[in-house]
Amino acid sequence: MKKRYIYIGLLFIALLSFLTVVLIQLNMDTNLPSEKTENRGTKEANKKEETTVQENKINKEDTSDKEINALTNTDEKVEKMLEKMTLEEKVGQLMMIGFSGTEKSTEVQEFIEEKHIGGIIYFDRNMSSPKQVAELSNSLQESAEGSRFSLPLMVAIDQEGGAITRMREQVSPIPSQQKLGEKATADEVYQVAKLNGRELESMGINLNFAPVLDLSKKDSRSFGTDPKKVHQYGEKVIEGLNEASVTGALKHFPGNGRSEIDPHVETSSVEANQLDLENSDIYPFKEIIKEVDNDKFFMMVTHIKYPAYDKEKPASLSKVIIEDLLREKLGYKGIIITDDMEMGAVKNYFSFKDMGKEAILAGVDIVLVCHEHPHQLEVYNGIIDAVKKGEIPMERIDESTKRVLTYKLNNIQQTTVDPEQAAKVVKSPESVDYINGLGLE
Repeated sequence: MKKRYIYIGLLFIALLSFLTVVLIQLNMDTNLPSEKTENRGTKEANKKEETTVQENKINKEDTSDKEINALTNTDEKVEKMLEKMTLEEKVGQLMMIGFSGTEKSTEVQEFIEEKHIGGIIYFDRNMSSPKQVAELSNSLQESAEGSRFSLPLMVAIDQEGGAITRMREQVSPIPSQQKLGEKATADEVYQVAKLNGRELESMGINLNFAPVLDLSKKDSRSFGTDPKKVHQYGEKVIEGLNEASVTGALKHFPGNGRSEIDPHVETSSVEANQLDLENSDIYPFKEIIKEVDNDKFFMMVTHIKYPAYDKEKPASLSKVIIEDLLREKLGYKGIIITDDMEMGAVKNYFSFKDMGKEAILAGVDIVLVCHEHPHQLEVYNGIIDAVKKGEIPMERIDESTKRVLTYKLNNIQQTTVDPEQAAKVVKSPESVDYINGLGLE
């Protein structure tokens, strides 16, 4: 009987212990989340953390762009821009294009806003009156202003004077370089260039592809055959344009004067040795490079061949002429631009896809494609494709982009002009009287 009570007691203790363990386990299960809940909570937390990191990254990028735009030191600003610019943004800055019409077309707007084209060139097809040109310039610059770095456009023209005068009937009668070379003094050349520059600047044009430094007795675009006089007068043109906040461009390096063939139509070769060329045709370019701030003028390279330097390629695609001669030997540090790539001298022998690549590899900073939209696209896409394939080193793109950005930040300060003022400045009675008073006719 006693043993039975002992067994009952032990059984009761065991049952009590079992119930205690069960209650503890139930309590733990109630307080701890399920594995599924735990995993879901962890994933949601991770997702939230990733979203926060991404938002912070975006905010950091936005802030960084704003900080770059606020920088006042040009060199620092350019370096920061280069770090952040895409390949497409960089290549766009290395092209200048033309378009049809007196208003901003959809095609040119897309080129500026989506492909970040750095420059525009005007022809008569774009110009009906000084007021209209000023309004067009403002409209194009407005598109460029919308880019994240608000880089201004180079707006260019060929306003040499004489036969090469755009919107001839509505601008002052700028004399040809031939007439200036024959009858004008150096100071008069300066005054005409400044007058020309003021008219261009009032219409929002900041780059004039002049003066022509080719040596020629017959060509009305030339100051003549005396290398020293061509140098002196060419330098006065640059000085006069700069005084009006317009950049000039020396052309057509290394000198077209000896050629009888129009490069618009076909290629040709200048059969002269290096010594002869450097003492005559190249002399005006060489002296201006030495005497004038290289950031104040461009160098336009011709499509003609010079076998004394390069037996195979035209000057515009020749590394020997651009890098070895122009950069190294003559010491030019400014911007190099091609002549129009749609000229027969190059388009008859190179595809548009390849010619842009060849020009950049040769050391050119800006590729000029004046007319056809499909050709412009081919050049643009050809350069990008060549970089992606490793055919053009990224360092080569960065070198030219840096040069273009530095030029723009240092030289293009005003991007909006007053159309009403343009109508007053262009072909003003005072300007016309001054030119007529020179007695060059």
